[in-house]
Amino acid sequence: MSAQSPSVTDKAGSAAMSVFERYLTLWVFVCIVIGVALGQALPGAFQAIGRMELAQVNLPVGLLIWVMIIPMLVRIDFGALHQVRDHWRGIGVTLFVNWAVKPFSMALLGWIFVRHVFAPYLPADQIYSYIAGLILLAAAPCTAMVFVWSRLSDGDPYFTLSQVALNDLIMIFAFAPIVALLLGIASITVPWDTLVTSVVLYIVIPVILAQLWRRHLLAKGETHFQRALAKIGPYSVAALLLTLVLLFAFQGEAILRQPLIIAMLALPILIQVFFNSALAYWLNRAAGEKHNIACPSALICASNFFELAVAAAISLFGFNSGAALATVVGVLIEVPVMLVVVRVVSSTRTWYERGV
Repeated sequence: MSAQSPSVTDKAGSAAMSVFERYLTLWVFVCIVIGVALGQALPGAFQAIGRMELAQVNLPVGLLIWVMIIPMLVRIDFGALHQVRDHWRGIGVTLFVNWAVKPFSMALLGWIFVRHVFAPYLPADQIYSYIAGLILLAAAPCTAMVFVWSRLSDGDPYFTLSQVALNDLIMIFAFAPIVALLLGIASITVPWDTLVTSVVLYIVIPVILAQLWRRHLLAKGETHFQRALAKIGPYSVAALLLTLVLLFAFQGEAILRQPLIIAMLALPILIQVFFNSALAYWLNRAAGEKHNIACPSALICASNFFELAVAAAISLFGFNSGAALATVVGVLIEVPVMLVVVRVVSSTRTWYERGV
């Protein structure tokens, strides 16, 4: 990495994984235990929380989602979009895999495993809901954690920043149509009003608020901006964990009844992660891109904006739906699986550069 890279990386996201990020899988397991226990002990209280809705949007969770998403979006500099032309081949690979392959491959994997292979072992009334959750997970490219993965694989920070900004911009317009198309193909009724509401609430408005906040913080200087990012980061993860406690409180009965359900949902997610990261990595090599471009390209194609997926699943299908549980499984395996992908792309640099 060049001498200026660390400072750019800091602007883009994080120079290293925080304690929360590094042990996210452990925190999710803790949330499972706490959520299931509270759901069994205080069912009435959580049912009351579930009824706090406005236009099919749960208000407590809506607030938590904003606390999750906005600090991450503050890091995004849409002014970096002009850098796309510097690495157009890598950007092209990223966009192709993220928008033309990833959601459709996940829909196929969901159909194979959830609809057929594991169907006899899953609740029949939740089959299509599980598939919907997997689709929602795959249709939202990673926004924040990709900065961590890029830093760990020595990826180009300028490219990472520009591709995340471009993906966020595309997601504003493409998320709802792709989800609606795939839900329709999967024979799931598309609640267009709720889907559009979710996009506005969890993408459009947070992006606008985050960019206004970003401009306000930067007006006070770069040092103030970096200190503010360090302060608000833990709130984002804390809101995610609290949301998971609520989700598992509602999902507790299903998990206790069929504990292997998480493993069955994790398998198609794992296959999708390794398939899409390998495809992006190979396509970048075939296109002649540098290794430090291929790494973040492969990593963003492998990971998901699970905060948005969780929010959309709750809005579309409810707390106690199979869709919500499927998106939470994505959170559960995100960190350990992505660390494996980071290790693979980092350790194969010699092989990669022989073909460039």
